[in-house]
Amino acid sequence: MNTISVKAAGFAFGAACGLLYIACALLMLVAPKEAVVRFSNSVLHGLNVEPIVRWDMPWWEAGIGVVELTILGWLFGSLVAALYNLAANRKGE
Repeated sequence: MNTISVKAAGFAFGAACGLLYIACALLMLVAPKEAVVRFSNSVLHGLNVEPIVRWDMPWWEAGIGVVELTILGWLFGSLVAALYNLAANRKGE
C-alpha cells in the first residue's frame, strides 16, 4: 500500500509556496510595473490586478507574507497527504 509522508508533503508544499512568494516579490522589485501587471493579468485569466497591487509594501510585511504562505502551504500539503493516505487505506480494505 502506498502512503505519503504527511510531514514531508507539508514541508515540500510549504517550501514551494514560500519560494513562489519570494519569486513574486523579487519580480515586482526588478521588473517594470507594466510588465508585472501584464504577466499577472495573463496568469489570472484576464483579471485586472492593476488597481489592487501594492507597490509600496514594506520589507517586514513581505516577510510576514512569506511566513504565512509557507505555513498555509504546509497545512495544505499535509492535508492532501493525509487525505490521500486515508483514501489509499480505504481502497485496500
